[in-house]
Amino acid sequence: MKRVMMAIAMVASGCAWANGAAAQTQLEGRVDRLEREMNAVQRKVFPGGSSQYFTPQITPQEQPQVAPGTPATNPVVALESRVSALEKQVASMTDQVEQAQYRVQKLETAFDAYQRATDARLKALEGGAPPATGSSAGAGFAANDDAPASGNLAAEKPAKPTAGAKPAAAPVGDVAGIDKPKTDDPADDAYVYGYRLWKAGDYDAAEKQLKSVVKNYPDHRRASWAQNLLGRAYLDDGKPSLASIAFYDNYKKMPNGERAPDSLFYLAKALIELKKPKDACQVYAELTDVYGDKISESMRSGIAEGRQTAKCQ
Repeated sequence: MKRVMMAIAMVASGCAWANGAAAQTQLEGRVDRLEREMNAVQRKVFPGGSSQYFTPQITPQEQPQVAPGTPATNPVVALESRVSALEKQVASMTDQVEQAQYRVQKLETAFDAYQRATDARLKALEGGAPPATGSSAGAGFAANDDAPASGNLAAEKPAKPTAGAKPAAAPVGDVAGIDKPKTDDPADDAYVYGYRLWKAGDYDAAEKQLKSVVKNYPDHRRASWAQNLLGRAYLDDGKPSLASIAFYDNYKKMPNGERAPDSLFYLAKALIELKKPKDACQVYAELTDVYGDKISESMRSGIAEGRQTAKCQ
């Protein structure tokens, strides 16, 4: 009878050991899989990182020191504890990744909205937005900044009609009383005519004329002059938004044009008029960085005055 009981006990012990071994093998597989997944997540979130440079947010808990002679913990229980800890770490890491992805998505959405608004503003400026008035925008410059070369200035004043002669009717498309020059350079003639219209205060006619110069002679040196003077005409006409577009277009499309620096200067003035001093400060900085060696003393004085007005740092 005793032998039978001992045999049964041995069989039961063997079964328990076999079950424990099987459970331990399964848990070891789970642990290995979770550890591999954890390492993959860490490599994804912190590429190239190492414990030398990154302090882990999740650190293993200190295990209590087991006094010698204390019975060892059941290996199955220990593995289950490790699995639970790894599962918590994976869940925490997944939550952090999802939050980071959400923040990135919000940033992308906000940037797209800002880009669309900026593009719309630039298009509005290019077609008709408001910058500075002529009086303030011209600070630091002579009134004849956009005057044509001396070769055409001789024709600035209309010829006096002879006594008793009737004044000739203005050509179609011309403004009465404004003489239109005719030389072997039609682009220069067109600009000079637009300049005379502007000087005469006929801003609507000047704007149309100057636009036609830019459109018909985009590769001529006068295109930069016409685009800049178009902005000044808008300023004098009380249309600072349209002026700022005209100035920005001259700098953007003809950065090497003779009047590109002037357009940046007047653009800053226009932005001050539009109550955007920070943007004006950025334009002044751009003007100095890009055209520092081409800026005249009068323009430098105007920049200093404008920066003071905009309270640039």
